[in-house]
Order: sequence, then structure tokens, then C-alpha cells
Amino acid sequence: MRQLRYLQAMNEAYNQVMAEDQSVLIIGEDIRGALRGETKGLHSAFGDRRVIDTPISEAGFTGFATGAALAGLRPIVQFQVPSLIYVAFDQLVNQSAKMRLMLGGQADLPITYTIMVSGTRGSNAGQHSDNPYPYLVHAGFKVVCPSTAYDAKGLMVQSIRENDPVVFIASAMSLPQKGQVPEELYTVPFGQGDVKRPGTDVTVVAVGHLVPEAIAVAESLAKDRGINVEVWDPRTLLPFDREGLLKSVKKTGRVVIYDDTNRTCGYAAEVSAVLAEHAFGALRAPVKRITRADVPLPFNPALEAAVLPTPQQLEQAIVSVWSYSHD
Repeated sequence: MRQLRYLQAMNEAYNQVMAEDQSVLIIGEDIRGALRGETKGLHSAFGDRRVIDTPISEAGFTGFATGAALAGLRPIVQFQVPSLIYVAFDQLVNQSAKMRLMLGGQADLPITYTIMVSGTRGSNAGQHSDNPYPYLVHAGFKVVCPSTAYDAKGLMVQSIRENDPVVFIASAMSLPQKGQVPEELYTVPFGQGDVKRPGTDVTVVAVGHLVPEAIAVAESLAKDRGINVEVWDPRTLLPFDREGLLKSVKKTGRVVIYDDTNRTCGYAAEVSAVLAEHAFGALRAPVKRITRADVPLPFNPALEAAVLPTPQQLEQAIVSVWSYSHD
């Protein structure tokens, strides 16, 4: 099977769905120029009416998308910087996320918000480094966070076809990832996690761009210490595949959660609560979380590195839960 980069997989999903469904349009800042590449060729293929460069007003074009969806279109909204969604929070959280329920199901809200997470480990500083998906999960959005090119295409197609608003998180550190991607149109269903590396000793729940790091740590520990680590990727953060997680944890009995959001009220905290409520009897060691510190991201590279989750921390946590004894 051919190999595509994550960005190319997103681009192919856009092209194929827009060719299939005339109601799909994409809006955002500088998308006709395709600075990163995920919207390359869309303007020449689909024209001014379906590929729309917007003013620099996140609140404005987010509200525009809600109206377009209510009128029967399927807008894709592209956010170039994740932290800038905050200026559109009223339109997102107080309008889009609630409107279908407040209208008693009389209208659909088929909007896909693609958040191109600028990423960290690059001195992007506090206002360009957030991973805001815990806020959006809390608001009730369907949130997907693919870690591979295959998942990126399949989850994007599924997102656009949903009749609810969906947030698609694309991390800058995932964009260069390359993998096998079918040419045909396909979907990855929501609410189905995926075992990216099977194992028997410890389950690592890794989110988004941290999945490849978790696999690398797992391979190293298997070689150096004989610890067989299973890496489980939720893929969709809401709806969450609780049954898939519990199946893995009942096999291994030990869990480390590897997530690039804040420790307090971050996504790892929610996964920990699910395990405490539904897998307590299967756990043979306390659950460990490797997350960001509860601070804005510093610009200084050394300080930035000090507050982010690292493979070294993950390795230490895996060894700790693997060697844990109740005695």
C-alpha cells in the first residue's frame, strides 16, 4: 500500500469528500495559500465559493459557520493557532455545542473544526502552545485526535459526515508522520480506540503526537528490560472507547497515561477517573500520569522542556508501575 504523510492524508480526505458532497466548504485564514499543505489544490479544484479565505476574526468566521450549517451546508473551519479559538469561545461553546439540543433536534450542526495545534518543543510560548481539547471535551464536542496518517484520513472523513459539531485536533508534531493510507474513501468510526503496540505487562494510554514516542519507549524497554508494553490510542477523546481501554487494562493490570495537557483537570485526569470507577479490581499498581505542568508554556527552551511530558518520564513511570508491589 502507498505511503502518505499525515498532511497529505488530510488533504486527500478534503478533496475526496468535497468532490463527493457539494455542500462541503472550507473556511479560514490563508487556506487558499495552503501554507502547511493540508489545503493545497483545494481552491483550484473547488473555487471561491467553497474555499473561502476569511478576515482575521475567529469569532466572526466561527459564527458564520454555524449559520452555514443551519442553512444546510457542511462547513470545515480551519483554526491556524489553537489558542486563538478562545476569542471564539462564545460561538463555539455557547452556540454551536448547544444549539442542536436547544432546538430540540430540529436542525443539524454538521461543522468540522480543524485545529492545527502549533505544538510545543519549539519556543512557541504561551499563546501558541496550548492543546485545548480538554476544554472542548468538557463543552460536549465530539473530539478526535489522530496520531497516524491512516487515522487522520479516516477520522476526517467521518468528522465531516457527522451531523454534530466535531473538533479535529492535528498536532504539528504529527503532521510529518508517514504511513499506509488507502486511496479509496474510508472512515474510522468514532468511539473506537486502537492498540498501536500489543503488550502484556503495562498499558500506556497515549494521546495524539505522543503515540509514536510511547511506541519508541515501549520498544526500548522490551529490548533492554524485557517489559512488554501495550500502547493504546483512544483516537476519539469524546466519544471515548471505555470498553477498549478496560480490555487492555484487564490484561496488563498496570497503566500509565501520557498526555500533553495540564495535569489538573486535563485529559489524563478523566482517563484516571474512568479507571478508578470501572477497573479498580483489575489494577495491580496505582495509575500514573505523565502530563504538562499546570503553567503556561514558557518561551525559554530549557523552561519549556522542564514543564512538558517527556519520554524519559514515561519510561520511569512504566518501570515504576511494572515493579510495584503491594507488600
